[in-house]
Amino acid sequence: MAGDSHVHMDHDMEIGVTPREQVKKLPKHLREAQIPTDCTHLISDPVKKPRQRYVQKDGKCNVHHGNVQETYRYLSDLFTTLVDLRWRLSFFIFTLVYIVNWLFFGFLWWLIALIRGDLLHADEEGWTPCVENLNSFVSAFLFSIETETTIGYGYRVITEKCPEGIILLLVQAILGSIVNAMMVGCMFVKISQPKNRAETLMFSHKAVISVRDSKMCLMFRVGDLRNSHIVEASIRAKLIRSQQTKEGEFIPLNQTDINIGFDTGDDRLFLVSPLIISHEINEKSPFWEMSRAQMEKEEFEIVVILEGMVEATDDQEVDYNNFHDIYETNTPTCSAKELSARLKESPLLPHLPLLSPDLRQHTDPFSSQTTQDKRE
Repeated sequence: MAGDSHVHMDHDMEIGVTPREQVKKLPKHLREAQIPTDCTHLISDPVKKPRQRYVQKDGKCNVHHGNVQETYRYLSDLFTTLVDLRWRLSFFIFTLVYIVNWLFFGFLWWLIALIRGDLLHADEEGWTPCVENLNSFVSAFLFSIETETTIGYGYRVITEKCPEGIILLLVQAILGSIVNAMMVGCMFVKISQPKNRAETLMFSHKAVISVRDSKMCLMFRVGDLRNSHIVEASIRAKLIRSQQTKEGEFIPLNQTDINIGFDTGDDRLFLVSPLIISHEINEKSPFWEMSRAQMEKEEFEIVVILEGMVEATDDQEVDYNNFHDIYETNTPTCSAKELSARLKESPLLPHLPLLSPDLRQHTDPFSSQTTQDKRE
């Protein structure tokens, strides 16, 4: 995703409204329509006491890992470790890796020149150095940069009478390509991460519990402000609270799934306009036995996770060569209701011939002969 968005929703939910609640001014379309709103008053935000959250409102997890003994595991996945670093640290490592690489190969070029005696005999006539015009460590460092970045100013060049220099040139070219691929790949992945994409995803500040279609439901809204839609968007929710088992075991921060349409497919969103996400409070719901008074006393959090792929970063190819092609199949011409009734009488559907355009209006959907043939 592809990109993920997390939102935290605490348990200060609107569960019914009394006339004593502080009422806000109704929207314009409700005032003009003069719809009775005895049970749908808008209420103001209640005063909340500060509390420590498991997940912050902006989606960041308020969890820090401490006393990690096996730190070598981070080095085993070096690429992901580099991608997860902060930007200032990433730029520092990016610059440091290139400078160290240039200095290292510059030292090797200077060492070859020193061993061959090029630094002492460079000005002598008839002397063929390994690298022409390389007479100090600074010039060796500049030649290392020119070699790895393929600048090629033409002033310092390697000669054919230096086999050790040719080998070093090949090694630097190969290792330089590996360093470029790794560092540029890390920066590309870090830039393409859609972390800021979540800033334009909106979640309602409150979750409400109300009756919908004669069922108690927990509901909240989600919306996308951008015109570039999220592809394959799906949503799920978790209930975070401490729990004690029947055996007396205490489980801190236990995670429980909240069904918001997984079995019906309602968790797959077409997020082009704000949607209301609903969780039916039934026997399988963790809120089944909770009253309003109990919810106000409970300590829990609801974490909503929206996943999907951003159109700008998605990479898929669609072949439209066969887009308009169709082919004929054994399809009954009766209604779906009649087909269902026939299948209840006979579970196995008889073999049906392919229907040609001339016979479609005269063909029995459950027979391989036409009506006219039967009469004859």
